[in-house]
Amino acid sequence: MAPDGSHADPFAPQTSMMLPVGDGHEVYVETVGRADGIPAVYLHGGPGSGCQPGHRRLFDPTQFRAVLFDQRGAGRSIPRRSRQANTTQHLIADMELIRETLGIDSWLVVGGSWGATLALAYAQAYPERVGGIVLRATFLGTREELDWAFGTGLSRFHPNLHRDFLSLLPEMERANTLDSYWRRILDADPAVHGPAARAWNDTERALSEVIPAASRLNFEAIADPATPLAASPFMEAHYFSNDCFLGHGQLMANAGRLARIPGVIVQGRYDLLCPPTTAFALAEKWGNCDIRVVERAGHSLSDPGVTEQVVAAIGAFVGPLSPA
Repeated sequence: MAPDGSHADPFAPQTSMMLPVGDGHEVYVETVGRADGIPAVYLHGGPGSGCQPGHRRLFDPTQFRAVLFDQRGAGRSIPRRSRQANTTQHLIADMELIRETLGIDSWLVVGGSWGATLALAYAQAYPERVGGIVLRATFLGTREELDWAFGTGLSRFHPNLHRDFLSLLPEMERANTLDSYWRRILDADPAVHGPAARAWNDTERALSEVIPAASRLNFEAIADPATPLAASPFMEAHYFSNDCFLGHGQLMANAGRLARIPGVIVQGRYDLLCPPTTAFALAEKWGNCDIRVVERAGHSLSDPGVTEQVVAAIGAFVGPLSPA
């Protein structure tokens, strides 16, 4: 019971800390559930979005010791929004430091979208530290996936939004749309990066929703300096303009390293950011992996049926990963 007589929240963090990871960064780390539970780590998306309270609820607190952390520059980690010494390799090293600091030998790795990218990169680097993998919305960090989502996919499924997205750029910059957006988002001038970051964020949000709240860009809000700026566009521009700090096709090429690790991929049928073809191609090379397609769902964890399937996939590892 809590001090006020109410029942304590079973999903409330049991521990939390700011962990110095080097290069001037400190990452926020929390654990949820049983201290002696099955270790698991949750990797948030973005890059740059940070963990949310709802992510804790993916793990049964009576079975798991779930570790959630905000990646460098994201959420509660400091320096806020810092892109210095912030690469995929840095994040993998941070995961290892977190694991060692918490005294964990191996853990279940769970991630969605960019979190799936990081989960795969980590598991391929340290397969002996991974007891299982649960992915949602598989993203392999490639330029081809981004070209499809913000180019072909956007133009085919949201032609008006695609025109709006292009119209924010001078005509001479439209031939290389993504590079132009990333260059503008990373520009130090607020008059340059503000509109580009807001347009990117709003377009990405529309692509992530089966029924978008807005299917056109609000040019007045995008141009208004008072309109808040999300963190993700800046971190995404940093990572995406550097090919997510991965070799070309690296995660698919190295999928064989996952062969001994069991995995489950939860895939929305109508995910425009991370379409099913990617998940199926990865599963074929991985081999030791099941795909659970959620009908009438897109990219979002909150789409009908997606959270339930992720919870079920995580729960299925209770037996295999429980101490003998």
